[in-house]
Amino acid sequence: MQFERLLHPYPVQAAGMSSNSGVAGGYSAGPAAPDRCPACGFRAFGPPLSELAGGQEGQHARRRLKRGETLCRAGESFEFLYAARHGFFKSALRLEDGREQVSGFYMPGELMGVDAVAAARHQASIVALEDSEVCAVRLPALDLDASAQRQVCNAMGSELARMLRALAMLGSMRAEQRLAAFVLDLSRRFAERGYSASEFNLRMTREEIGSYLGLTLQTVSLDLSRFARAGLLAVRHRHVRIVDAAGLQRIAAGQRLQPT
Repeated sequence: MQFERLLHPYPVQAAGMSSNSGVAGGYSAGPAAPDRCPACGFRAFGPPLSELAGGQEGQHARRRLKRGETLCRAGESFEFLYAARHGFFKSALRLEDGREQVSGFYMPGELMGVDAVAAARHQASIVALEDSEVCAVRLPALDLDASAQRQVCNAMGSELARMLRALAMLGSMRAEQRLAAFVLDLSRRFAERGYSASEFNLRMTREEIGSYLGLTLQTVSLDLSRFARAGLLAVRHRHVRIVDAAGLQRIAAGQRLQPT
């Protein structure tokens, strides 16, 4: 499978937003095309975005972002629930000493912004790691039946489970375990979307991976090299190929990587 499809599973349109949009904040009004969003997080709710929003003007939108552009900032009021349409994103907190703490990564089809629902403010900033596009719906506009409400709860539960897994990695795993678990998690999420579970490009830098896993840049680079020497991975720049998934699983479960 071509790696380009992994990075952009849906056609990427030219960057830039409509200047006559009726929706504030760089959004273009109008429903997303359902046939071009087979993995969109909102499709779990059943109807297209236009139906979810009850056909109300300005209640659903799409937005394109350039690499490095911020979708929403920590502390901003909650307006939209987002689904990554294509591209990759990270969520990050700004620590008191000014350092950035990466709190998550999102790929096409995954929901973003659910952390803001309870407090009505975003707890983390969300930034595009490459040229990307999102679909957005104002949560109060979602006229959801009981089944769709369960889907929203499931999406929030999935985000909570992701955060708990991250906490478990930080609290109980050695460095090599964290990195093995991270690679396996990316593999699983790609596979769930119908893409290769064994070959993909890392859209985030090693420094961002380290921030997420609580590791230094040097440790991430060193352990990736160790995985490669041990025959677990083939790594070339940001391109990763899983050679021995079972071996990675054993490392994630606690088996120590033997010196090579």
